[in-house]
Amino acid sequence: MDLLNTLVDKGLRRELPTREEALAVLATSDDELLDVVAAAGKVRRKWFGRRVKLNYLVNLKSGLCPEDCSYCSQRLGSTTGILKYTWLKPEEASQAAAAGVAGGAKRVCLVASGRGPTDRDVDRVTRTIEAIKEQNEDVEVCACLGLLSAGQAERLRAAGADAYNHNLNTSEATYGGITTTHTYADRVDTVQQAQAAGMSACSGLIAGMGETDADLVDVVFSLRELDPDSVPVNFLIPFEGTPLAKEWNLTPQRALRILAMVRFVCPDVEVRLAGGREVHLRSMQPLALHLANSIFLGDYLTSEGQEGKADLAMIEDAGFEVEGADTTTLPEHRADALAGGCGGHGGGGCGPCGDGGAEAVPETAVAEAGAPAAGAGEVRTDLVAVRRRGAGTDLPPNA
Repeated sequence: MDLLNTLVDKGLRRELPTREEALAVLATSDDELLDVVAAAGKVRRKWFGRRVKLNYLVNLKSGLCPEDCSYCSQRLGSTTGILKYTWLKPEEASQAAAAGVAGGAKRVCLVASGRGPTDRDVDRVTRTIEAIKEQNEDVEVCACLGLLSAGQAERLRAAGADAYNHNLNTSEATYGGITTTHTYADRVDTVQQAQAAGMSACSGLIAGMGETDADLVDVVFSLRELDPDSVPVNFLIPFEGTPLAKEWNLTPQRALRILAMVRFVCPDVEVRLAGGREVHLRSMQPLALHLANSIFLGDYLTSEGQEGKADLAMIEDAGFEVEGADTTTLPEHRADALAGGCGGHGGGGCGPCGDGGAEAVPETAVAEAGAPAAGAGEVRTDLVAVRRRGAGTDLPPNA
């Protein structure tokens, strides 16, 4: 296909596709799917070889959130029945992180529910980062604490935080349908604060909330402009007890096309296969490794993921290798820019880390975006398991 040849050439040059080209990727047929994966895979291998970076989530504070994000099991008014607990002690968080590192994780993502941290919360997280780094000095630590206030990004960076995650989630035009308790601009501001403080910015999206192809392209182009170093691609986990519990708009094929589009728009960025991959990609997860160069190991914030051993076996069987601690994830030009103290990289290029709206769009828009998965319009408790192990419990973690 001329389209795919053009996109590969642009990706190898780090050149931004047009919006029309990005939309065309999402509009390709299932008959063309393997060609799309192969083309995006060339771009992935150019910048990241066959390496897969492992990341591990530690939920420092679960539930009890005052925000009303429609996709989230920790939202105000959620009846999902998730684990609810207040802040883990630094030694508890360090122990949880150690399990992920032992499983091969190179980055630990420290996540806390809530609108944003108080200064006292930042003190808590500072002690937690210090405890983790004391035990595993080479591990990367990413904080995900919500909206940041003035000076907090600098304090986290001084404490040893390597990165900060705050996702845009969906397009600016549809963001008001996801939540009313903060704005899209608030999220952009927090990512920019993290970049200004010298942290590596991590910001991504959630697909499957009923958005159109245009919405998906809008948010990915906004991410390219914002220029984070890593872009988590979450697929909505439709938790029972949340407003989006019946939004089953994804098929494995559509999920792969979305990942391919993100790779073409953000060719030299760490694209992370994040929350919901097991739910929506299912047996086609190995194909996604040809598009994403990073995944979460084990469980998510409030839902159970694939067994850690199965993750490692999948990577090996698909012909990829786990990225070692002595390897720099980002291509040299991006790593050099970050080392120079700039969290962004000017000139373009692209969670919370974890579980993943606009109001459901009309049925015609969903049809244009792709055929809904079997079970659309129903609550599917068979595919979503609430986390009952690891942090906040007495049971060993999945790592």
